[in-house]
Amino acid sequence: MKIVRVETFLVPPRWLFCRIETDEGVVGWGEPVVEGRAEVVRAAVDVLAEQLIGQDPLRIQDHWQVLTKGGFYRGGPVLSSAVAGLDHALWDIAGKVYGAPVHALLGGAVRDKVRVYAWIGGDEPSRLTEQVTAQVEAGFTAVKMNGAGRTDPIPSAAATAAAVARVAAVREVLGPDRDVAVDFHGRFTPAGARRVLHELAPLHPLFVEEPLLPELGHLLGPLAAGTSVPLATGERLYGRAEFLPVLSAGIAVAQPDLSHAGGITEVTRIAALADTFGAQLAPHCPLGPISLAASLQVAFCTPNFLIQEQSLGIHYNKEADLLSYLVDTEPFRFVDGHAHRTTLPGLGIDVDEAAVRAADRSGHAWRNPVWRHADGSFAEW
Repeated sequence: MKIVRVETFLVPPRWLFCRIETDEGVVGWGEPVVEGRAEVVRAAVDVLAEQLIGQDPLRIQDHWQVLTKGGFYRGGPVLSSAVAGLDHALWDIAGKVYGAPVHALLGGAVRDKVRVYAWIGGDEPSRLTEQVTAQVEAGFTAVKMNGAGRTDPIPSAAATAAAVARVAAVREVLGPDRDVAVDFHGRFTPAGARRVLHELAPLHPLFVEEPLLPELGHLLGPLAAGTSVPLATGERLYGRAEFLPVLSAGIAVAQPDLSHAGGITEVTRIAALADTFGAQLAPHCPLGPISLAASLQVAFCTPNFLIQEQSLGIHYNKEADLLSYLVDTEPFRFVDGHAHRTTLPGLGIDVDEAAVRAADRSGHAWRNPVWRHADGSFAEW
């Protein structure tokens, strides 16, 4: 069996899919994307595909080595995301060839269901009570929210109180038996993060995500040592080497993105590395159905898995949603806040190819907003 074709599809709301076809008619799907830079990743996939045409798709580990290292320059969000989507598709093909789900090929399931959480609040948290109530009624046992919108380098007393009050309002609806995770999105400086973490601790967040920008990872150690709040990071880290320092610093939760951090092949290694530090895996995934399917396959076979992000109804999904490009939505039917394991082969989903090709004809040009402080200077989004 040989790879004969690699295609990419730019589909709303902000995703990029790839399709690998073999000469025996077996097809695999992947999701290689950097949000806001999908067209750039598309070009990278086209270049990397030159290494795959005519090759045996089942030599996944070898392909991963060539795709990540064969061009001499390596790493970074664009190349790692391009590799990730191709890796998804290769594992999808392997599962279909062997008639087994990917998690079975990775050693078998360690759980029968995966806990997932829902997003509330958007980029500028608002209407939280109404939104969290709706998610509780939908059966979710955990939600995630942004801790703040535009944030001054060191938040004022009023801004700190407002951030804490928002989380407190959510905690009141959830009660003590459900969880809230809080995303700082790298919007706080180290001083600001220390201030807000101290005030949030009594509300027992499941974790605080990206308390600092990824380039400030060397400052995570003192921050982790000075708070009882579990710290999480990793959506902007792209391989094991980048996770090693933050795990050594004491983060509690590693959050690699299956569409950014080298795909299934690399994230399984990151999970094993995290396990040696007593850290849990909670894959980042505010993306599309293929990325979520890949994430769930890893979750089913990872002992130190904690919880899975998913994008159903997320504020980014304007023109299409998580279920828009699937023939059968059953794999993403969440019951009591969990996705249940299936034995469907490959990634376990059936992509609606006709819908994907139709969406690609219009494509998208999604860009994240650029924020500014009141004085006109750049603000982290």
